[in-house]
Amino acid sequence: MDMKIAMIGSGAAGSVFAAFLRRGGAEMYLVDKYKAHMDKIASDGLVFRCKGEECCLTGFCTTDSAANLPTMDIVILMVKATQTDDVMPDVMHCVGPETVLVSLQNGIGNDEILAKYVPAGRIMYGAGVIGTELKGPGCCVAKPEDGIQMFFGAVEKSPLTDRAGKYLAEAFEAGGCRTSFEDDVRVLLWKKAVTNSGYNAVCAVTRMKLRFAMDNDWGMKLLMNIWKEGCAVAKALGVGDIWPLIEGDIENLRENLGDYYPSMAQDAVIHHRQTEINVLNGAIARYGERLGIPTPYNSVFADIISCVQDNYDNQYGMANG
Repeated sequence: MDMKIAMIGSGAAGSVFAAFLRRGGAEMYLVDKYKAHMDKIASDGLVFRCKGEECCLTGFCTTDSAANLPTMDIVILMVKATQTDDVMPDVMHCVGPETVLVSLQNGIGNDEILAKYVPAGRIMYGAGVIGTELKGPGCCVAKPEDGIQMFFGAVEKSPLTDRAGKYLAEAFEAGGCRTSFEDDVRVLLWKKAVTNSGYNAVCAVTRMKLRFAMDNDWGMKLLMNIWKEGCAVAKALGVGDIWPLIEGDIENLRENLGDYYPSMAQDAVIHHRQTEINVLNGAIARYGERLGIPTPYNSVFADIISCVQDNYDNQYGMANG
């Protein structure tokens, strides 16, 4: 059975995820405020680069608002987690009584936001282990790690989430993205969020690509302490011991994402826009405080990056600097 899928937020990551799904045969509707990008895809298709190969994918429907869409079978949220509540009034125009909402956004707690809009039996969440770039309008680049590259599961298992999850898994796999449809996705989700909190925060503050941070003793110390704090919080929360998963993935991370400028670094250094610090290091620090787990590294990085993003106009070299 074919299913209509909307990608809410079709920037770098949303475009890459949509490209895998479209290459796997899915009917895709892209939503983004970046008009030049949407127009280019509508007229010429989406150029997709992955592991040295390039193709041009066509057949997308594009728009700047989910309010313009028909009722969808699956709605994937890929706006920044801090923007979810802002877009949901428009998104609900394309949500029917059997529509499944899927958060593939960075961070922790995205499922709780979606639970304000639909029942738990219609919510899935997960993440991609894929570096992404938007080279320009109509051109995206995927930099996937080895192994499983996309994982997701249901907040509350139901016939609707089973059907949607199996369809997404088949489409991603057919499009060349190794996928895992999990019974309990929390371990992988926390592993991804904690890993992200390390390299995103450190690269945003140091203004470096990941390999330079990992090849420096001080940089690696910062990464390890952020990761170990996050693992301690996950264990106290009952998620399980995720440290072996993170430790075992360090060399894979260096090899596949070493030349990647992480999304938080792009936001803070290049684009001067709001980051996802609140759902990464900030969320780990909040859980740590609630559970009595010390998180000094995550807390300080959250404070520093929050201060930076509140003061882009006041930085050295700017008009008021």
